[in-house]
Amino acid sequence: MERASGVLMPVSSLPGIVGIGTFGREAYDFVDFLARTHQRYWQVLPLTTTSFGDSPYQSFSAFAGNPYFIDIQDLVRLGYLTEQDLVVLPFGDDPENVDYGTLFRGHRALLERALPSFSAAPPEDFEEFCEANGSWLEPYCEFMTVKEEFDLKAYYEWPQQYRSRGKASAALCAKHPERMRYHQMTQYFFYRHWKSLKDYANERGVLIIGDIPIYVSRDSVEMWATPELFRVDATGNPTCVAGTPPDQFSSTGQYWGNPIYDWAGMAEDGFAWWVERLRASLELYDILRIDHFRGFESYWSVPFGAPDSSFGRWAKGPGSDVFDAVAEHLGELPIIAEDLGFMTPEVIAMREHTGFPGMKILQFGFDSEGDSLDLPHHYVANTVAYVGTHDNETAMGWFKDTATPDVREKTMRYLALGPGETVAQGCNRAIAASVSDTCIFRMQDLLGLDNSARINTPSTVGKNWRWRMLPDAVTPEVEAELSDLTTTYYRVPGTKEPELPE
Repeated sequence: MERASGVLMPVSSLPGIVGIGTFGREAYDFVDFLARTHQRYWQVLPLTTTSFGDSPYQSFSAFAGNPYFIDIQDLVRLGYLTEQDLVVLPFGDDPENVDYGTLFRGHRALLERALPSFSAAPPEDFEEFCEANGSWLEPYCEFMTVKEEFDLKAYYEWPQQYRSRGKASAALCAKHPERMRYHQMTQYFFYRHWKSLKDYANERGVLIIGDIPIYVSRDSVEMWATPELFRVDATGNPTCVAGTPPDQFSSTGQYWGNPIYDWAGMAEDGFAWWVERLRASLELYDILRIDHFRGFESYWSVPFGAPDSSFGRWAKGPGSDVFDAVAEHLGELPIIAEDLGFMTPEVIAMREHTGFPGMKILQFGFDSEGDSLDLPHHYVANTVAYVGTHDNETAMGWFKDTATPDVREKTMRYLALGPGETVAQGCNRAIAASVSDTCIFRMQDLLGLDNSARINTPSTVGKNWRWRMLPDAVTPEVEAELSDLTTTYYRVPGTKEPELPE
């Protein structure tokens, strides 16, 4: 990767008129901001549907997009909605936080108003879209149609005859063609609007870094329609689920509950499902960050139904075989390995075999006792440097709320803060100055925000994925500061690298 920088900003955190960030005008404005400040990358979190807890890492589908991100104003321009429709339905009143409960009711009602006119006169390329994406679109629409019949309960709580895709589910869907068409319509607009936005970014020199979790949700169309991809028993329940082992943060570890893939079975067909998943993902994004990369080498396997994750054990994954198989079909893979957590020589060897850049988290370096590989003097070029990820506190929040007096002193000495320079500014400067080919600034740190702007606190539910940027947050001073960081540390795309002496 060339020496460059970018910004981590979830689409959901953009300002806008429908209670959550979308692919509408504000997203185009954000791309313009990135281009003006010489940023090469916009890193977004997963764009897939969300389920309980509103996390994009727990989705109903590995392929379907989140309808919340549809550009509603485009539906008005096309005549499927009116401006009055936007006024009468609620989306939430807090411009700094997503109100998911209100959004859930109002957004669905709004899109359903567009359905009759859409069905009467669908766009010319609608059928082409449905046909081209039928392998995942048809089962997804069926899954959601049946789910709505049973009050959105998890599929394993449905009546027995519907718990797997078959004649019973097909018959039910045939009785509700309007539900099927609704989900087709929303996926059509999601993909249409995202392609337009991505093309706009690419034309201005901005590449999109996407994100996919290694696992799928238990309540997902993949488990419902293709249980053979997973380790399940005769009743369709997973035999084991994912988690993390006990550590210094938790004596019982983290019980994620995601089903584990049948890696041996996947290897028999050359990891065909992974080929298609990554093919689809790399059509959405220019570069792909894979969450929990170490799980491909070995993963923490917890018996299904165990009281907590401490009952698990390490089990071997497919290693680099899956990436070798995918590369045979797709060529060189533009992937970032999320190699955080418990690292072993085997995981490091897998990452080096693939050639994927790993990640460095500056905040972890200051939290460690003594020296740390997450401090910039240890970085190497083939890495992506962050102050923190979406799972961490903001720089200002961490320094104010969590860091001990000793850690604060260590941080200020290491950063050599100048007069009036904040810790967030010093952290941004440190990753910009590092030798990492890529550094990614979080938008909250560029704005100097505290933990009220934190995106996610792992192992908690109810207050995550809510932060939104105010419409006037990006000031000329913020732009100038980011542009100065990028130019000072030679991260402007296309900057000629110095020639080494012979």
